[in-house]
Amino acid sequence: METRSVNSLPLADHDGAVRCLLAIELSKKSWIVAVNAPLSDKVGRHTLRAGDWKGLLDLITRIRTRVIEALNRPVEVISCYEAGYDGFWLHRVLEAHGVRNYVIDPASLQVDRRARRVKTDKIDLGRLVRSLMAYLRGEPKVWSVVRVPSVAEEDDRRLHRERNRLINERVQHVNRIEGLCAVHGIYDYEPLRPNRLARLEQLRAADGCELPPRFKAEIMRELQRLGLVLNMIKTLEEERDAIASAGKSSTHANAKKIQDLIRLKSVGPEIGTTLVGEVFYRQFNNRQQLGSYVGLTPSHLQSGSSSRDQGISKAGNPKARTIMIELAWLWLRHQPDSPLSMWFRERVGTGKGRIRRIAIVAVARKLLISLWRYLETGVVPTGAVLKG
Repeated sequence: METRSVNSLPLADHDGAVRCLLAIELSKKSWIVAVNAPLSDKVGRHTLRAGDWKGLLDLITRIRTRVIEALNRPVEVISCYEAGYDGFWLHRVLEAHGVRNYVIDPASLQVDRRARRVKTDKIDLGRLVRSLMAYLRGEPKVWSVVRVPSVAEEDDRRLHRERNRLINERVQHVNRIEGLCAVHGIYDYEPLRPNRLARLEQLRAADGCELPPRFKAEIMRELQRLGLVLNMIKTLEEERDAIASAGKSSTHANAKKIQDLIRLKSVGPEIGTTLVGEVFYRQFNNRQQLGSYVGLTPSHLQSGSSSRDQGISKAGNPKARTIMIELAWLWLRHQPDSPLSMWFRERVGTGKGRIRRIAIVAVARKLLISLWRYLETGVVPTGAVLKG
C-alpha cells in the first residue's frame, strides 16, 4: 500500500494552492484545534475558549499569513468537526470567511474495536486529521459528511419538532395528575377535558372525604402548566394547518411540497409537515440514498458460511422512520385498493404478529420511494386516491 508523508498531503492539485488542514474538537469547556500545515511535519494543537469563533478565525488568519510568507503561494484552509451539540452555526461562520468546512457524522468514524480503549481529545483530534487527509486523497468511505441545511430549512423544522416535544410534555403532565389522583383512589378524573377545573372542585377521595388542601393545590399547578402546554400546541397546529392549506401563501420554504403530500388520502398536515421537514427538503440521487437516509434499507450479515438478514439498518433519521411506519398503517386503511395495499394483503394473508411487522416495514420503504417520485415528477402513486 502506498504511503505519503504528512508534509506532502496538504499540497493541492487543482490551482497550485497549498492546503492547511484543521480539525476542531468542540465542547462546552473548550475548543481544541489541530493544525496540519505544510511548514512542519508535526500536527500543532491550540486550545481556545468554548464558543470563541473570533479567536478561531484569528488563528486561521495567522496560519494562512505565515504559510503565504514562507512559500509565496496561495493557501486553502480546510477544516472539519463532528456534528453535535453546537449545530451548524460554526460551519456557516467558517464558510463565510473562506474556509472549506466539513461537518462529520460522529458515528461514521472508525474507532478501535477493543473492549476497553483509550479515549481522549488528543486521540479524537488525530483521528479527525487522518480522516480528513484520507477524504481529500479521494477516499469517500472514510466518513460520512453531513448535509448542512440552510437557515430557512433548519427553521422550518422547528414547527413539528417543537410540537413533538410539547406532546411529550403533555403526556407527562397528564400522567402526573392521574398518578396523584390514584393516591386517593380517584381513577375517573380526565385532565384533558375542558371542564377539568370545575371537575377538580367536585372531586372526593374514594372514601368520600374532602381532598387535602396541598394535594388540590399541587394538582391545580399541574393543570395550569398543562393548560399552557395545550395553548402552545394549539398555536403550533394553527400555524401548521395554515401552511398546509392549498392556495394560501406561506413563508415556509417547502409549503408546496406539504400541500402536494396532503392531497393524498391517509396523509394529514402533521405527517406531511414532518416528512417534508425531515426528508423531502433535500435532494436524493436514487432510491438507495433515500432509503438509507431514513434507515429503512436491509442490513445483511455475511461472514464465511454464515449469511443472514439482520433487518433494517435503523441508521437514518429516526423521526422520519417512525412517521413512515405510521403512514404505512394509515395507507393500508385509507388506500385499500392501491397495489401497495394489495401486495401487503397477498404477502401477509391472515398472518399476525412478527410477519405483519416485517411486511409493514417493506410497505413503508416502497411508499417512501413512491412519495419521493410523486414530489419530484408530479406522478401520483399508482392506484392512490386523492382527497375530494
